[in-house]
Amino acid sequence: MKLDPFYLIVDSAAWIERLVPLGVRLVQLRIKTIDEAGLRAEIRKAKALCAQHKCQFIVNDHWRLAIEEGCDFVHLGQEDLQTADLARIRAAGLRLGLSTHDHAELQTAITAEPNYIALGPIYPTILKKMKWAPQGLERISEWKWKRRVAPIPLVAIGGLNPDRLNGVFSAGADSAAVVTDITLSADPEAQTRQWIEKTEQWR
Repeated sequence: MKLDPFYLIVDSAAWIERLVPLGVRLVQLRIKTIDEAGLRAEIRKAKALCAQHKCQFIVNDHWRLAIEEGCDFVHLGQEDLQTADLARIRAAGLRLGLSTHDHAELQTAITAEPNYIALGPIYPTILKKMKWAPQGLERISEWKWKRRVAPIPLVAIGGLNPDRLNGVFSAGADSAAVVTDITLSADPEAQTRQWIEKTEQWR
């Protein structure tokens, strides 16, 4: 499958309502602290918004709810992958994205035959505290070519901004994921438009 080069990650349907109409084509809803009823409502609203604007919608972690709500894509971290029912996920027709941070996790991910593999953090990130050092552009190229991730699409994440995109894509990434560079921006709409413009040549 081909991923859009601009991969937005947000923590509410309100962000999706605000930014997806600007031309976002790939978005993940990543909510960590909410009760199930609230999460279901957020997924339902986000899914409807994405359908309206022809944007691929991905649910982070909550694969059971994704199945129940008729979603078609889920993203799992390594810990979630250990407990997820991959057979059930596949039987429901969900596509699967997986996070990786080192070679062992990469091998685990490849074995699961995902629809994309995410590598990070590429640069230092403030999103969450990580035990892994920044991977750098060289690791993107290593995983894409020497480690033969291809033809599985490779998503770069962590510390990315528009000025770093050419390097990320030139190194071999198929898509660049962003969280705080947009959501913490003084003007998230303008920053989103800049990301769309900067990734246009890689479509």
